[in-house]
Amino acid sequence: MSTTRGTGLARTAGLLAIIAGIVFILAGGVTWGLVTSQLKAEEITVPEDAAFLAGAEVKGPFSAYAQADIINTHALAGTEGRTYAELGAAMREVEPGTPEHTELQEQRTSVMNASFLRASLFTSVVSYGVAALVIGLGVLLVFLGLGMNQLAKAPVALEPAREPVREPVA
Repeated sequence: MSTTRGTGLARTAGLLAIIAGIVFILAGGVTWGLVTSQLKAEEITVPEDAAFLAGAEVKGPFSAYAQADIINTHALAGTEGRTYAELGAAMREVEPGTPEHTELQEQRTSVMNASFLRASLFTSVVSYGVAALVIGLGVLLVFLGLGMNQLAKAPVALEPAREPVREPVA
């Protein structure tokens, strides 16, 4: 004997999971596309002396990371390897208004600008990661929803009710 069971909740949950999955996939795709278009609009090319992706147009997570990396390399090269904080400490050790102080201030400003650019590029890299995560979750939700709907449609085999076994009275 075969029958179906009440499946309204499972089917509704499956349908909601599919809809949510599609929304996640679209949202992740739109985010990926938006970040890509904004990076491309800047017309940035990774310098030839970069550790990787030299000469590539910055338009994705890897090229954005490569650009951020080479910005840091160039900034540190211009300051003899000193960071923003280290330059600030060095400035406190010299007399304000001296050529050395002015030079340190210029280096510090350059490193600060490099830090801002790197932070912007890293924000793009993180945005790509979040977009990929959301797309992946959307795909997972679609598959879960489809699976729930398949299970809700499956027939249930029921065994006929058995009469209780009665032991003879002695």
